[in-house]
Amino acid sequence: MNPEPPLPSHRLEPLLEEEEIHNRVSEMARDVKKALGDKDPIVVCVLKGAFMFVADLTRKLDFPFSIDFLRASSYGDSVVTSGEVRMELDLQHSISNRHVLLVEDIVDTGLTVKYLKANLETRNPASVRVCTLLHKPANHVKLAPLDFCGFEIPNHFVVGYGLDWQGYYRNLPYVAQVHEIGN
Repeated sequence: MNPEPPLPSHRLEPLLEEEEIHNRVSEMARDVKKALGDKDPIVVCVLKGAFMFVADLTRKLDFPFSIDFLRASSYGDSVVTSGEVRMELDLQHSISNRHVLLVEDIVDTGLTVKYLKANLETRNPASVRVCTLLHKPANHVKLAPLDFCGFEIPNHFVVGYGLDWQGYYRNLPYVAQVHEIGN
């Protein structure tokens, strides 16, 4: 028997099943290819949450591209945004005159992706397009334009497929809503 993670008492309710995610990521890869397939783009993965999505998406891209990583957060260890974005790891390669595909796991308030897109645009890229697996349109404080979106979801805290709760549940092959018990 596996021990429970040291989190408040909770249960997980599947929101998006593994097959549903797999099929949608394939569709998104086709859309990305139509938009960027002849442009030698650089795929920028926003760590840590987007790593599973980026791995699956890029395996389906059958055209030349490079990949780089950055890490930014407006959450810390909380389940709600602090309202301030911190850049914790920057790109290793220049994006000057490159078409950039900025890949996020989830656009919640829009604050992080808006900050990242503006930051990348100061580096003279040919273009910056935003791709996210999940989008919570009802929760926007700062609306960010999205070029590619996998799923619109309700305003609930979710985990799985790269998204975590204090470091747990990133490994789930599906996305689940967290229900805290007793609240």
